[in-house]
Amino acid sequence: MIHPWMQPAWTRLVELGERLPHALLFVGPPGLGKRELAEALAARLLCDTPRADGHACGQCEPCQWRLSGNHPDLYYVVPAADAMVEGGDAEGGEGATKEGKAKSEQIVIEQIRELQSALSVTGHHGARRVVVLDPAEAMNVFTANALLKLLEEPPAGCVFLLVSSAPRRLLPTIRSRCQQWPFSRPDAQSLAHWKAGAEPSTRALLAIAGGMPLAAERMAQNGSAALLERFVRDIGGLQPKDALRLASQWEAWLKSKEALAAGFGLPQLADWMQRWVGDLATLRLGGGVRFFPDHEGLLSSLASRLSVAAVSGCYNEITQIRKVSRHPLNLRLVLEDMLLRYARAIAGVRG
Repeated sequence: MIHPWMQPAWTRLVELGERLPHALLFVGPPGLGKRELAEALAARLLCDTPRADGHACGQCEPCQWRLSGNHPDLYYVVPAADAMVEGGDAEGGEGATKEGKAKSEQIVIEQIRELQSALSVTGHHGARRVVVLDPAEAMNVFTANALLKLLEEPPAGCVFLLVSSAPRRLLPTIRSRCQQWPFSRPDAQSLAHWKAGAEPSTRALLAIAGGMPLAAERMAQNGSAALLERFVRDIGGLQPKDALRLASQWEAWLKSKEALAAGFGLPQLADWMQRWVGDLATLRLGGGVRFFPDHEGLLSSLASRLSVAAVSGCYNEITQIRKVSRHPLNLRLVLEDMLLRYARAIAGVRG
């Protein structure tokens, strides 16, 4: 599926035809549909009779293989935690092995070695083969160097489609071997059709999703609307003396069945906290609310009590906490630290 805001890029890709480079890197924030664009391009490249609009026909033998998840010349390189399930994309999901261990969130070097082996033999159908690698930033330096050899000496007829939401984490040599296609947040006109078909609860999540429509859809599907409502209620009414109590409550919340089922953990909570304080800082500096527009009144009231130094310092501190939120040594201590820093900022210090 090509979303309206990705249509101009799709048109340019189709127009390239046989001039398409051997490696493309789609970069931009998550929740835009970069993976869907790569999937559509892979389908087109492998199709025997693409339609006039550039899309795969869906009827030819290669299309039938692809739709059944068994195309021998289509290779997916993804972390085990995001592995393809029944031909679909488990993007953003959490995986676990049969032994109960968390599946890897990295693309490991063994996957690239298996790809090298597969590409060393002749393709099964025609001369075209396609590799979809997502997210590219999931490679460590050893994995990236192994892939670099393939990009430097690509097998004949093979097209590499890399997807990344954090291109700066890629080796410069990887970026230099790919033609980069940057994408940014859709404008209001591009989102008009999406908003017309989206549920009100989904549209309400668009702001906290940073204006990324597919991210908002995923949040709606996993019940984030209710989680966000609780977050605003808790943080908006927090009294400085109650910071430790709320940390205890949030620890239980993050361990609840509701949060676990939604895949809601400390990284998401710290992200919301950073965006909440970011809106406070923007208001204090004379700007507008970006992430919590439905709560502008509450934010304005809080911002009026803050000094520029206090809110700026709090934002920087929570940014640092967010960086370690995926691997906290002690969940309760991280929550206490985050909320105490916020409590000090809203304690009425005036600039």
